[in-house]
Amino acid sequence: MPGIRGPSDYSREPPRHPCLKINAKEPFNAEPTRSALISSYVTPVDFFYKRNHGPIPVVDDTERYSVSLSGLIKNSKDLFMKDICKLPKYTVTATLQCAGNRRTAMSKSRTVKGVGWDIAALGNAVWGGAKLADVLELVGIPYLTSITQSGGKHVEFVSIDKCKEENGGPYKASIPLSQATNPEADVLLAYEMNGEPLNRDHGYPLRVVVPGVIGARSVKWLDSINIIAEECQGFFMQKDYKMFPPTVNWDNINWSTRRPQMDFPVQSAICSLEDVSVVKHGKITIKGYAVSGGGRGIERVDVSIDGGKTWEEATRYQRTGVPYIADDSSSDRWAWVFFEAEANIPQSAEIVAKAVDISANVQPESIDSVWNLRGILNTSWHRVQVRVGQANL
Repeated sequence: MPGIRGPSDYSREPPRHPCLKINAKEPFNAEPTRSALISSYVTPVDFFYKRNHGPIPVVDDTERYSVSLSGLIKNSKDLFMKDICKLPKYTVTATLQCAGNRRTAMSKSRTVKGVGWDIAALGNAVWGGAKLADVLELVGIPYLTSITQSGGKHVEFVSIDKCKEENGGPYKASIPLSQATNPEADVLLAYEMNGEPLNRDHGYPLRVVVPGVIGARSVKWLDSINIIAEECQGFFMQKDYKMFPPTVNWDNINWSTRRPQMDFPVQSAICSLEDVSVVKHGKITIKGYAVSGGGRGIERVDVSIDGGKTWEEATRYQRTGVPYIADDSSSDRWAWVFFEAEANIPQSAEIVAKAVDISANVQPESIDSVWNLRGILNTSWHRVQVRVGQANL
């Protein structure tokens, strides 16, 4: 593609904030601290988790950069940035979450394969760009199309990014055409993040944002869009990011028996406390985030200070001072909510949080019930241990 530098240029890493906890250096994967994560409803770009499967591409000539649209359509087309910027611009506040969020805790139950993540492999941003539905209209695919005249049912996104899992080929993923052509699904070709142009870590100059779906489908550094009959056959669609039962291991796994994971399940985590904390006083404030996939709002967050025997409902909000009403037009449909609860704890306590979404989906109690060999979708109750006393005792 014009404007792309060679692999030797990839070694020049972008600048990163010192608060990030580096989980892997090559390829670079990092997350913020818990306290930094909930310091703002809209996650600052510096604090937004970094998830990569290969070296970070360099695109240095955006005038020559283009995205090709081809496949099971009548007319192929090359789109330049100026073409995309001419389309109506939309801003969508959406939380992206890595499917491996909270993998480290799952690996403590039984070993799993994958980059270790604490609870901060997610972030909430205001994405700016063109709706994919409008882009597809440029090649003759109307809104709310499920199949093209040539038999196309899926939209494949191919990245500039090269990764070893694809034997040096590009990272790729797909979503159903019916989702891509639905303007209400808010799928974007985004060129802005929090009001600024994307930076290299987050897909400069153009990326896909698929709200409500695991981050693996929001392809960065977009190279091409293909309309295809079957879902993408790439590694990360067919041999990764699938949810298997706890009985499946690396000896008996059959990847074809499971569909690629799309929506992420209901999730919450406590961010104001570490796994083990010592506090000076028994009265504490418990804060964290809750989010569910598919645009499902958060109906309730329950907090317990006795390991889950008794519960109190936490307050929920997106913006400070504005009441959060799940599924209301005043709320951001694709975004997380913060929760907060006050508690008087005894000398020691196990504090637990669990969320319920508007479809009454609730987090499972135990890690063991959702354990899987790739360590994805750990949505079990989040637990932390707290003791009142002096830190040096």
